[in-house]
Amino acid sequence: MPETIQESAGLAQDMRDRVVIVTGAGKGLGRAYALDLAARGALVVVNNRWADRSLPSSAEAVVAEIRQAGGQAVANTDPAEDPETGEVLVAQAQAEFGGLDAVVSNAGVPETLRLHRQTREGFKRIFDINFFGAFHLVQAAWPALSAAKAGRIVVSASSAGLHGGDGMAAYASSKAALIGLVKGLAVEGRPRGLLINAIAPYAVTAMTEGHLAPGLAERMDPAAVAPLVSWLVSAACDVTGQTLVSGGGRVRAAVSVEGPPVTLEPGRIGEAVRAAMAAEPRETYGDAHQAFAAFMDGRTALAPTVSLV
Repeated sequence: MPETIQESAGLAQDMRDRVVIVTGAGKGLGRAYALDLAARGALVVVNNRWADRSLPSSAEAVVAEIRQAGGQAVANTDPAEDPETGEVLVAQAQAEFGGLDAVVSNAGVPETLRLHRQTREGFKRIFDINFFGAFHLVQAAWPALSAAKAGRIVVSASSAGLHGGDGMAAYASSKAALIGLVKGLAVEGRPRGLLINAIAPYAVTAMTEGHLAPGLAERMDPAAVAPLVSWLVSAACDVTGQTLVSGGGRVRAAVSVEGPPVTLEPGRIGEAVRAAMAAEPRETYGDAHQAFAAFMDGRTALAPTVSLV
């Protein structure tokens, strides 16, 4: 049987004095991440927008939970999609706790709307929150995390960004863009010891609870994903550029693969495409330059070019 995340990450994971920003942390997955990090000794900046000022702040409520349990945390109620929020959060972490070691960009919104009903403004809004909210935070935190001993970044992607879904063009595109951001920044960050990964979580939240089959919600506690996130932002994490699917105490890696080249022959393009889709072996590459070289230079690690006969 596969190990649970708790077993593989280690419940005793030491996060003492590591300063971590978590966005979208007032409820659901973000709350679970913040609570788990604080329980392991991290100093947490808990961000969640305060949309309805007639109600208590969810970020403040999570901070109160953490402090009541003996942890350390501060709240931030700025909208994650505002371009200035990233810089504000970094400055707050440095002012309150003296530095910054990691960020978890979890804030996001869902949408199920087919393209013929989609507006440009609505599509852009999804990107502003899901992609640019993460980008602004990562860009603001990059200098501090590059200077940290073990800078770490986790962004919240989705299986929709890997596989798509009916009526999910905007949401899937925004999450796929995050996966591309992670792959690009993993290459930049590696020489600095700055590691960045994406997580595609399966959990019962306000976003998903209306779409789960009976009995499934019990298997999808957000707390079951949190130990993986804590490991990914810890100094013990030694992977980067990965997209990890997680839920119910399990984890699996999602990877981009390419198969061997197939010769394009005049008049038989469709056959070549279908042959390429089925061709083996499939390989993964460290970056786009490696993929280009493997495709163009005919290196022997790939199967010989397939010719249609």
